[in-house]
Amino acid sequence: MSNINHGSALDGRVFWPSIAVILGITIPLVLFPESGNLIIKQLFGFATGNFGWLYLLAGLGAVVFLLWLALGRYGQVRLGRAEDLPEFSYFSWVAMIFCGGIGIAIANWAWVEPIYYFDGPPRGLAAHGKEAAEWALAYGQFHWGLTPWAFYCLPAIPIAYSMYVRRQPGVRLSVAARGLLGDKANGWLGILLDTVVVFGIVGGVGTSLGLAVPLVSTLASDVIGLQPSFGFDMLILGLWTALFGMSVWFGLSKGIKLLSDINVYLAVLLLLFVLAIGPTLFIINGWSNSVGLMINNFVQMSLWTDPIAKGSFPQDWTIFYWAWWIAYAPMMGLFVARISRGRTIRELVFAELIWGSLGCWVFFAVWGGYALDLQLSGTLDVSAILNQQGIPATVLAILKTMPLADWVITGFVLLCFVFLATTLDSAAYVLASVTSRELSGYEEPRRWIRITWALLLAVVGIGLIKVGGLKAVQTSTIIVALPLIPVLGVLAWSLLRMLDQDFGKRLSSPTLVVDSTIPTAPRGPAQGSPDYSYGAAPNPAAPMSSAQ
Repeated sequence: MSNINHGSALDGRVFWPSIAVILGITIPLVLFPESGNLIIKQLFGFATGNFGWLYLLAGLGAVVFLLWLALGRYGQVRLGRAEDLPEFSYFSWVAMIFCGGIGIAIANWAWVEPIYYFDGPPRGLAAHGKEAAEWALAYGQFHWGLTPWAFYCLPAIPIAYSMYVRRQPGVRLSVAARGLLGDKANGWLGILLDTVVVFGIVGGVGTSLGLAVPLVSTLASDVIGLQPSFGFDMLILGLWTALFGMSVWFGLSKGIKLLSDINVYLAVLLLLFVLAIGPTLFIINGWSNSVGLMINNFVQMSLWTDPIAKGSFPQDWTIFYWAWWIAYAPMMGLFVARISRGRTIRELVFAELIWGSLGCWVFFAVWGGYALDLQLSGTLDVSAILNQQGIPATVLAILKTMPLADWVITGFVLLCFVFLATTLDSAAYVLASVTSRELSGYEEPRRWIRITWALLLAVVGIGLIKVGGLKAVQTSTIIVALPLIPVLGVLAWSLLRMLDQDFGKRLSSPTLVVDSTIPTAPRGPAQGSPDYSYGAAPNPAAPMSSAQ
């Protein structure tokens, strides 16, 4: 059985400032939506226009740093002590990572994003041409591949290291930064950092909820034979809240893990169905070609700002996406760290960069390839529907071209429900952890705190749907990503300092762990280099957790 216990009480130092910031942003948007939208749009233009290069450098830097870390001398470091075995099976662990990080967004964009690139291609290419079609598939793989998962993975490692190796109390970014910030991480600077993280999570997932409801409402109303309405939207939202609320109530093993497993199985079934009934050879060839095109041009695509032609493609897509992934990175870092006890740094990096990227590539190859084939063959003018009616209507039209369309739409709606629920329950779990006092990696936040955040996320979603402030909150969340770039740098630096202090050059053991007989590190910053021993990996004959 898992040794997870329910943890400590609410930490008002982080909770109440976070609530104040969230209300301080959302209430003016509700009361003065036009003025608020204008200000936020200007701030977004300033951030992406003047610091777009910084987002791009951060993305390429994160990929290079993680590959160096995984393939180098610290790759075999275990995120835990000698007795810390993985809490979840490898499949469930990867499923939770993927489903928590992607959510319903891929169910929207995998169908239509290649069409957007086909209509407005990069590199000065002519719209609707052959080269535009090739790059349309390649850029989908790029924007949902290595770099996004590098952003997600980078904060997870120092957080997991501080939780399971250093045994520092508190599931927060500020705790992971103690290796560099020292005592400042316990004061106002740490509170400010954690408050910004909470705002970014609430804004990001609240926006995802608000954007997802119209899609599911459009599809479900078509199957049932009803007209979309605000009341039907609220019914959909209520069902969603109940689903992820129950998941977060039951916790990691019985709730989030189970929902993530179901999510993966549903996604695989739908992907295989589309691959079988669609242009199979075109999809496979398109995937091979697009991955090759992306890998061959990865560095250039990662740093392209289009300074001569001054086109808006890098700002509208790549920089926008990088900022969006960075805004989500703290949530994913905290969640992945919590479920990665007993894994090595190399395992964690490869799980996110390889399996995360492959998962997204499959979605874009199959669903994006299917939609692009409809456009190229003249079967369905996907581009016209997308430009005139928006994403929900476009996805519905694409699904109706398939055999057994009603069953496919029903299955897709179910997948959307589970997809977003896995992101929302992960977010509510992380928010509860961040706002709990000195929570350890061996404890779960109290249920009432988890449910409180689940309800708050639902309330934010309702408000955004009602006032139409989705774009403003989405954009404001992306603005938050700008100060988070140096935060990621601080976390990486802090990790390197902790690794050097704890392990130094002693890297002969196949797996590096801190021996459990060594006393837990003090809650304040370590004085000097701790005298850790470096034992072998746990005995493979030792009994595994029942979660395995």
